[in-house]
Amino acid sequence: MPRNQRTAGRHRMARRTKVATGATALALAVGGIVVVNTTGTPDAARADGADKSFFIDITKVPRGNNVNLDLAKRGARGTFTVDCGRNENGHFNGDNFIAQPGVRNGAEHLHDYVGNLSTNADSNNKSLLRAGTTCKNGDKSAYFWPVIRINTEEEEANEAANEEKLAADRVDAAKDEAGAQVDCPDVASELEEVPDQAMPAVDENLDKLDRESENANNQLAQGKQAGQVLDELKNKRKPSIRQIGDTMRQAGKPVAKNEDQLASCAVKQNGKGGLDNGGDNSNVNAAGDAEKKKADGNAADLPGVNDNNEIGDNEGEIQRAEKVDLTFTSGGARRVVAMPKFLRVLYGDAKQSTNGPANARPSWTCTGFEDRLTELYPICPRGSKVTRIHSFPNCWDGKNTDSANHRTHIVFSDRNGKCPRGFKNVPQLRITLVYDIPADIQAAGQYAVDAFAQEKHNPRSDHDDFANVMSQRLMNQLVKCINSGKRCRQ
Repeated sequence: MPRNQRTAGRHRMARRTKVATGATALALAVGGIVVVNTTGTPDAARADGADKSFFIDITKVPRGNNVNLDLAKRGARGTFTVDCGRNENGHFNGDNFIAQPGVRNGAEHLHDYVGNLSTNADSNNKSLLRAGTTCKNGDKSAYFWPVIRINTEEEEANEAANEEKLAADRVDAAKDEAGAQVDCPDVASELEEVPDQAMPAVDENLDKLDRESENANNQLAQGKQAGQVLDELKNKRKPSIRQIGDTMRQAGKPVAKNEDQLASCAVKQNGKGGLDNGGDNSNVNAAGDAEKKKADGNAADLPGVNDNNEIGDNEGEIQRAEKVDLTFTSGGARRVVAMPKFLRVLYGDAKQSTNGPANARPSWTCTGFEDRLTELYPICPRGSKVTRIHSFPNCWDGKNTDSANHRTHIVFSDRNGKCPRGFKNVPQLRITLVYDIPADIQAAGQYAVDAFAQEKHNPRSDHDDFANVMSQRLMNQLVKCINSGKRCRQ
């Protein structure tokens, strides 16, 4: 059976000690856990891929533990699916601009990206906005997760990272950070459910608000005085906000905040200031990342990706997902409100062995067995494929787009879809990734997710990252689809 989506390149031996050429392996399912016996050394049995105790026969996993299936039966039944491809353009790097901003290879493992084309360690709100996207509907959001690899005796090479381009990106990012940027209230997130008859006028004016903010940023970049830019921007925003308010009021859904509150913007300089403290965290290192900074305050790069697209202890052939499904749901809520632009959201915990199990979540299953999730790598029966399901936090604090630990500003709802007091239900992003991993590779325990070295490819460290860069108009359409029970695809 051919392996799925091997990357083109030359064959070569992996750096780790490999199982002796004459070794024979027999995979035995014992109580659902795969044990591998070889004629080589005991250590050689663990040289390829992850620890074999990390694997389980999916049929041994109890049914009914996928709480998200239960939530799907509650609340608003609409969905909004975005088609952003399967990373056909080969956008990989070892960065994480949310958790380790400015630190090249700070993730210490390789990420698979769809959506925003510019995403790297130096990404910020401005660079994300001006970039292209793989999403068919123009969504510029960044969606990224660690790659899966097959690690056997022979592996194939990937293209080397373009260091010259990375250096240029860093220069551009430094310019962005040094510059000023307007920070305006996110009007879409202040709207109650938008009735059908109000949608055209609301969408048109949300687009106008986005364009006015972009024009204001251009004026700041050209050296225009911030006070003058803000005064002019406020006056330009008022007519659109007034029309949105009038339209919503006529439809019986008045906007809670008044025109002045929504029209007034602020300026961020060097990533500081603005309307809330969440924005600051989007562009500076969070607590715990200080050791990765040089004495002069510049980000210290970590060891990088080699010419086989391997980084740290992460080796083997990258497996492109056969299917990537990005779907937003109600998360069990009766209705949701819009996410603010630039909201950062994390799923899972890449350092669960250090941080503890609180944020680690069961993510693994097989097609046809989605009613059960496991913390272990699944071994799927014939005709079924390895699957990862990542359902993100969906209760926003109503103020911050980020927080010091990247978690307290957005948390999970309870099993009834209800948020903690003071939090708002926003659309829940569910990312489903399906892989065609050959049965013999599964049985031999030779596939694994990229991870920090201390995780030793533990499947519990699986995680996912999202930064919302949708236009307010697109987010408004998303909310409308969910709350009205429609199944929308773009």
